[in-house]
Amino acid sequence: MSESTEKKLDATGLFCPEPVFRTKIEIERMQVGQVLTVSADDPAAEEDISRWVTRNGHELLDLKKDGNTITFQIKKVK
Repeated sequence: MSESTEKKLDATGLFCPEPVFRTKIEIERMQVGQVLTVSADDPAAEEDISRWVTRNGHELLDLKKDGNTITFQIKKVK
């Protein structure tokens, strides 16, 4: 059996800078090519996580908003 290429991180209820720190830690544990789905409800998370992904050379595959919850799909590139 192969390991799933998608991981999930629930950062709802956490506030800056915790969602970014937890995203960073989870990405570091992953293999290149895996996708991390992050859910957060901190209003600052949209800009903070998007900026972190770009700055670190990963790929933001998707960003969705549903009420107060923001969901990111991040592909580990390097």
